[in-house]
Amino acid sequence: MSDILLRAFPALQRNQSLARYTAARLGGPADYLYIAKDPAYTDIKRLLREAWTHDLPVTVIGGGANILVADAGIRGLVIVNRAARIEPCGTRVQAAAGTSLIHLARFCHERALGGLEWAIAVPGTVGGAVVNNAGAHGSNIASNLLRARIVEPGNTTWLAANDLDYAYRHSLLKSRADRRFFVLEAEFALQRTDHETIGAKMAHNNAYRRRTQPPGASLGSIFKNPPDDFAGRLIEAAGLKGERIGGVQVSPRHANFFVNLGGAATAGDYWQLVLLVQERVKRASGVTLELEVQLLGDW
Repeated sequence: MSDILLRAFPALQRNQSLARYTAARLGGPADYLYIAKDPAYTDIKRLLREAWTHDLPVTVIGGGANILVADAGIRGLVIVNRAARIEPCGTRVQAAAGTSLIHLARFCHERALGGLEWAIAVPGTVGGAVVNNAGAHGSNIASNLLRARIVEPGNTTWLAANDLDYAYRHSLLKSRADRRFFVLEAEFALQRTDHETIGAKMAHNNAYRRRTQPPGASLGSIFKNPPDDFAGRLIEAAGLKGERIGGVQVSPRHANFFVNLGGAATAGDYWQLVLLVQERVKRASGVTLELEVQLLGDW
């Protein structure tokens, strides 16, 4: 199988570290690594067909936020989706799944299209946002998504937003155990809005992010907010701000962010800190915090 793949796809890499492709700058190697850059996804469709035919596991990484890759790495094929394209049509915009959310938000601002101002501070991609229902500042991807185009074994189709079973950080795609799908692109419905109004909202969101979230290598929010409360508040109330295991620390600025301090930090440090925080918060408040980040690889 390895010889077939490598001959058919010269850009495929073997045993490459995934640390540079994750926001936490951690993670072991992928058996096979492919960087997707063509927004037509011609090679990706061929590669997926080959992988699925031979039952090779496929993992897709977008911007690298909200994922924790095991130190042992990921078996099978890892696709890092960097394929970007944006096409406007009136108040609708189509974007390839590898498009940065921040770039998409700026593109809409330039064209006075409102609705994605929240995304200016979110370091992810369109595909990841569609799968995870990413959001910030009281909004999320489901608020403006019309439909998403998905490729599966033997089928490529558009799925309407209403068919994706969206809820808080949840979608039908995210809950699929087989993971045998790939988001190609998404279409959004936006609103004609005053250019200055959009800019003011984006400036506010950026300022809020700089004021409340730590700089450096982190995964984004570690835990989902429980109903009518905030994970960060519960972690802080449990006295865990600044808590550290190895090279990973609960941020002193925002307790729902864990920061890679560099040096000898490992994904294992992250995971041990997750378990410690869950246990202490449960003991202090009775609340079991649910992970927002996704664990990838051999744990």
